[in-house]
Amino acid sequence: MKYEEPEIRELEERRVACVSFTGNYIGNSKLFADLFTMLSQWAGPKGLIGPQTVFLSVYYGDPAVTPPDELKLDCCLFVPDDIQAEGDIGVKTLPGGSYAVMRAELEGPSEYGPAWEALVKWMEGKKLETGVSRPGYEIYLNNPDEHPEKHHLVDICLAVGK
Repeated sequence: MKYEEPEIRELEERRVACVSFTGNYIGNSKLFADLFTMLSQWAGPKGLIGPQTVFLSVYYGDPAVTPPDELKLDCCLFVPDDIQAEGDIGVKTLPGGSYAVMRAELEGPSEYGPAWEALVKWMEGKKLETGVSRPGYEIYLNNPDEHPEKHHLVDICLAVGK
């Protein structure tokens, strides 16, 4: 795992289309693949998949304190304002605000947890509180299948409290 020094950024609120899941997602890469496949199959015919498409996962709750069966996750992509919810695909607005953002290059799915832990540790070292009223998320910067070493490039974003 390699990561850049985190930084505090003001992120704009963004509209997303998403597939939601409640339950234990920890270490379940097949679940993520299935949810993103469902989202992509919906988005493709609508012309929402292309080089500009940004996929992300949004997390509600802290796996360190939330019981595994109560964890909540949205697998998302950014969409224009005119897109509407349809069937299993929801549409919502992610809140903006102050976030600690860490760019990471991960060798595989098993490194996501340690990357989040590194960001939390950095925030603790800076005496920053997490903004628990806003979700944390991962913005995916590449398709790991297209990386020569199958690495995952990701921005990990954790809300900063006031």
